[in-house]
Amino acid sequence: MAVNGTGVRGPLVVLDPTDESAPDARTAIARPASLDGLRVGLLDISKPRGDVFLDRLAELLAERGVTVRRYAKPTFTKPMPPDLRREITTECDVVIEALAD
Repeated sequence: MAVNGTGVRGPLVVLDPTDESAPDARTAIARPASLDGLRVGLLDISKPRGDVFLDRLAELLAERGVTVRRYAKPTFTKPMPPDLRREITTECDVVIEALAD
């Protein structure tokens, strides 16, 4: 039981913000053994300080000679636009996404 916004005790209701009434089945793919020769995409989902993390990561990867491409979602509150998803898919072999606050 939880106290709702009116101060009355009642059942706790949890809402799913993704609106996935029937989630897609997803399977994880194997991680590459090395980033040598791969194009790495760094995706900023536009949460505060995600860019700080990705800036440093880009520096570290560049020091190792890894090809890095940067991308940013317009907002973290909505799914990635299909055109951005296509761009990343065609230009990158792996993607690292920053989830920061």
